[in-house]
Amino acid sequence: MSVTETIKSDLAIAMKAGDKERVSTLRMVLSELQKAAKEGSSDELAVLRRERKRRVEAEHAFREGGRQDLAEGEAREAELISAYLPAQLGDSELREIVARAVAQTGAGSPSDLGKVMPVAMAEVAGRADGKRVSQQVREALDSA
Repeated sequence: MSVTETIKSDLAIAMKAGDKERVSTLRMVLSELQKAAKEGSSDELAVLRRERKRRVEAEHAFREGGRQDLAEGEAREAELISAYLPAQLGDSELREIVARAVAQTGAGSPSDLGKVMPVAMAEVAGRADGKRVSQQVREALDSA
């Protein structure tokens, strides 16, 4: 079953249960998935990652602005979207991937970040945030 089909099914369940917040979030995600499909994109996980990232950034902005109520709503939406994404890599797994990418590219200094990142991101395949991967690559190259 595709992510879109799963979300449609979960949306029907949430509607029957009267869970307004979940219905609202799932409708928004479903709309974004359908819009991406109409535009020719078949990468459902990329859409979900993008929408989760938007919620996390909005949460951060609301917290900085002192709007805890809105920040909590964004956090709940991000958490709901995350449930449809593959599990995130642990730090040790990410370090192993970064180490392989550094070895594969022959990088030896922080200036080689641009060589290592595409290799590492390809293997990570959306299971870790780019910011986290970049941080791990920088640490690996600093100690190299």
